Amino acid sequence: MRVYASMDATTPLGLVPAYVARVEALGFDGVHVPETVHDAFMVALLAVEHSTTLTVRTSVAVAFPRSPMVVAYAAWDLARLSGGRFSLGLGTQVRGNIEGRYSTAWTEPVPRMRDYVGSLRAIWKAFQTGDALDFRSGSYSFTRLQPYFNPGPQVHPDIPVFLGGVNAGMCALAGEIADGLVTHPTAALPEALDRIRQDVRAGEQAAGRTAGQVAVLASAQFVSGIDAASMARNREAKRSAVAFLYSTPAYRGTLALLGREDLADQLHSLSRTQSWTAMAEVVDDEMLDAIAPTAPYADLAAVLSQRYAGRADGLVLAPPADPADDAAFAGVVAELRAHAS
Repeated sequence: MRVYASMDATTPLGLVPAYVARVEALGFDGVHVPETVHDAFMVALLAVEHSTTLTVRTSVAVAFPRSPMVVAYAAWDLARLSGGRFSLGLGTQVRGNIEGRYSTAWTEPVPRMRDYVGSLRAIWKAFQTGDALDFRSGSYSFTRLQPYFNPGPQVHPDIPVFLGGVNAGMCALAGEIADGLVTHPTAALPEALDRIRQDVRAGEQAAGRTAGQVAVLASAQFVSGIDAASMARNREAKRSAVAFLYSTPAYRGTLALLGREDLADQLHSLSRTQSWTAMAEVVDDEMLDAIAPTAPYADLAAVLSQRYAGRADGLVLAPPADPADDAAFAGVVAELRAHAS
């Protein structure tokens, strides 16, 4: 399967070139560029400029605060500059952020995203062919593109579009109109992926597409390390991260799949009082193992392959926090990629 590296969202822009070079040396197929504290397209530009083989995918850029025309230009330039290595990942964000953080009007996300992707493809077609732009939908209307504003054709006009999604509606939409779906880390459970894959396949069927045409990429969760001591440290770090992640009410559905929905309110309550240590203690070993299995690097590829085989077409993995582990982790990446062939 394809293997992509995640990127810490707080990575300073000046360190992106070195990180991308490291990821490329580890043998990854690509890198996923998040969007929280940096503009995803700015980071993607640095990643494209400082790599030669990696697929660079925004994972995911927040769509609705940006006009599709603005995104179309950015993606077109990145596709051209990268020689076709750029992939556009888009997400909706939650209503609170769209309205309160971006001061953008909220509308139903599934039909809006359908219109958004339709807008992009109509604009890109006009860029490539020079034909008149005429796209009209419930959410967007694009009817004007003078030659002065048209960047013109390129060798790689078919830019892949991936959607970020968890709920059934967005996953089915990805199956209908996208090239792929990137799951949220909370949806990396096998049980969650089984449901997501079913929703994507339903979308493919509704659109008359070939089953399996849309790639499902799982944001794999795991704990590993170079030795027992490092695995123990990394395990406790993951325990704290899991506690914080699942304190968000929107992700209680995953806990329900584990039969641990009762913990959702407990974690949320503790987060409101910033009781971080107590939150970590709520995540017992059984829960942690279900969410993020632990294995040494020598066994990690086999563990992940067994967990995700038939459920994901690609994995998104976090490289080791310590670059000293890179030689061992490169073997994990190589083994996972070999399993695909």
